Amino acid sequence: MTDIKFAAIGINHSHIYGQVECLKRAGAQFVAFHAVEDDLAAAFAEKFPEARRVAEAREILEDPSIAVITTAAIPADRAAISIAAMQHGKDVLSDKPGMTTFAQLEEIKRVQAETGRIYAVLYSEHFEVKATVEAGNLIAQGAIGKVINTVGLGPHALNNNPRPDWFFERARYGGILCDIGAHQFEQFLFFSGAMDAEIVSANVANRANPHRPGLQDVGDVSVRTPDTTGYIRVDWFTPKGLPTWGDGRLTILGTEGYIELRKYIDIAGRAGDNHLFIVNAEGPRHIDCSSVELPFGRQFLDDVRNRTETAMPQERCFNAMKLALTAQQMAERGTEWAQ
Repeated sequence: MTDIKFAAIGINHSHIYGQVECLKRAGAQFVAFHAVEDDLAAAFAEKFPEARRVAEAREILEDPSIAVITTAAIPADRAAISIAAMQHGKDVLSDKPGMTTFAQLEEIKRVQAETGRIYAVLYSEHFEVKATVEAGNLIAQGAIGKVINTVGLGPHALNNNPRPDWFFERARYGGILCDIGAHQFEQFLFFSGAMDAEIVSANVANRANPHRPGLQDVGDVSVRTPDTTGYIRVDWFTPKGLPTWGDGRLTILGTEGYIELRKYIDIAGRAGDNHLFIVNAEGPRHIDCSSVELPFGRQFLDDVRNRTETAMPQERCFNAMKLALTAQQMAERGTEWAQ
């Protein structure tokens, strides 16, 4: 179905390409975008020629035919775009992090409650990774019993493409736990079957980039619910020799088995990505998840049509970011980044 039209405001992070493709795969029609950066706009328009570039964001906001706004603006600017979109009657699909401060989170929650619009964050390391989706399917079927612990590793490559100045400015990207850590908090909540959690400990540091004082190149967190515990580590230390941007992994321990995801590469092993390894009473096995459906886009558009919460509960969307902000604040206490 192409009954839903959408537009993009802010294309600073390349995740915007995945956000657009997610909605297009599900049948939405991409009609317009706004970007102030000519170089970014030129490449984007070449990829998506069907969408017209508009000079002012208000041309999109005031167009009643557009139902959804997606944004991957500079992280500190995303909240204002999302708030304006909801106030103009649009549903929102934001890149992560959806915001960089508690004040922005509270304002987004207030406006979402007032307007009744959908505010979603595309936590792509869950919703756009087939192995993660299949892990959820297997756990729902009872394949490893009750989940009791997760270990999420999110390494990234610092030099895999040119980075703009904002990427190294703490106030603009939000800190490493808020930024790339946001993926991990959403996955912890999802696999724990929980809507909220408690941060036990958190750390951030700049270990190898003193010439970039605003950059946090490593961070880790311990997190728990009444029934589960988790450990998260994110970093910018992918070695140059790895043929992808990061060896993202997730291990999920259950009472009757465990699952390990090698999301983007099986180092020195099988070719391709989306590898799932499971060990339970039936023994160990490898599952190639390359043919698994990614349901988020379809579910999100159904939610837009039906005013439901099938793609992701609104509460979990908000609380994943609350955990990321809480961990970021805890980790920065007593450091040069303390707010």
